[in-house]
Amino acid sequence: MSKIFFTSDHHFGHSNIIKFCKRPFANVEEMNETFIERWNEKIKPEDEVYHLGDFAMTKDNDLVAEILDRLNGTKYLIVGNHEGPALNNRKKFKWVKEYYELKVKDSDCKNGVQRIILFHYAMRIWKSDFRGTWHLYGHSHGNLPDKEEMLAFDIGVDCHNFYPLSYDEVKVIMKTKKWKPPF
Repeated sequence: MSKIFFTSDHHFGHSNIIKFCKRPFANVEEMNETFIERWNEKIKPEDEVYHLGDFAMTKDNDLVAEILDRLNGTKYLIVGNHEGPALNNRKKFKWVKEYYELKVKDSDCKNGVQRIILFHYAMRIWKSDFRGTWHLYGHSHGNLPDKEEMLAFDIGVDCHNFYPLSYDEVKVIMKTKKWKPPF
């Protein structure tokens, strides 16, 4: 059975992101290889991965194609603000969208479905947030304070020890939130 994973903001090929985000890598090659290893540690070929933007930032489209070929899973891309190389390799993704409303079958949820809004950018409110719909985002590299009372958080690699998170891991985090339905 396949699993669902989420991640964001790898910036494959982007050497300056190491300095900007204080990533613990000596160079971009080490960063790329660590990210590929950690991705494939968790994600199997039959799994699904929703990448919430800023997949790569380099002019080397062949490098991005090679990285995509090495990463396990069926990959979906939510467009971020640094997407040139990924869009030049769009056929390596199942689809590419600006925004997506995912429905995950989950018997623990009302009506047996957990709705998740996937967008590169954080939102203060989103469709059906008052009904318990989750929101996952990237872009902020852990610099946006988490709101305990909102069912949303930064799924970016800088926030999760450079690993993608499974649906079950996201669910555990959401259960720690102090969100209460308004009615």
